[in-house]
Amino acid sequence: MPRVTTTVSTTRCCKKGRRTLPRLPLRAERAWRWLAFALVLAAAALLVAPPVRADTAPAEITALHVERGEEGLLLSSTVRFELPPVVEEALAKGIPMFFVAEATIYRERWYWADKRVASAARHMRLSFQPLTRRWRLQVSSSPIGNSGLVLGQSFDTREEALGAVQRVSRWRIADSSDVDPDVAHQLEFRFRLDVSQLPRPFQIGAVGQSDWNISAGRNQRLVAEAPR
Repeated sequence: MPRVTTTVSTTRCCKKGRRTLPRLPLRAERAWRWLAFALVLAAAALLVAPPVRADTAPAEITALHVERGEEGLLLSSTVRFELPPVVEEALAKGIPMFFVAEATIYRERWYWADKRVASAARHMRLSFQPLTRRWRLQVSSSPIGNSGLVLGQSFDTREEALGAVQRVSRWRIADSSDVDPDVAHQLEFRFRLDVSQLPRPFQIGAVGQSDWNISAGRNQRLVAEAPR
């Protein structure tokens, strides 16, 4: 009788159950966690962000003229500007603000670039003294803090002190001999808040921030009027 070989095979029954999702790689998992964290921070920032305020009006030179006197060429000007809230807050905490007015006179030359014949600078340091509740303005022809003559004046209100910064009267910018009345000249006038003299933390915070940008300028033909 021939031998019969019997093979028995079994099939494992797969029990139907919950499908397990494949696990993300470690790098991808970390990326998703960081994304979720960033979204939470963004939402929190929106909740605590201050309301948007209207931009402060830009500085503007509303008056500028020069007269020829016995002392030389005298410039008078008015610069209109508002103090941004960040500047007002810094002043209220006793942090001084530095402003600079600069005047440059160029002799016109058709055959070459205009020649600078005279220049002058007016440095102003505006500060508030919390103890006395008074305002102090110092004026110098060189950066305040360096050696040189500094004139000081005190004011009872912010408006009075700021008005003294905005208005310049009969400021000597050149000798009469520097400007030939028979030759055309150009006057370049600039006014700005000098953030380079602020304390270092404020300098870093002011970089690229429009709230710290107070500046105005004007170029015009120099017409030295006779003294009135």
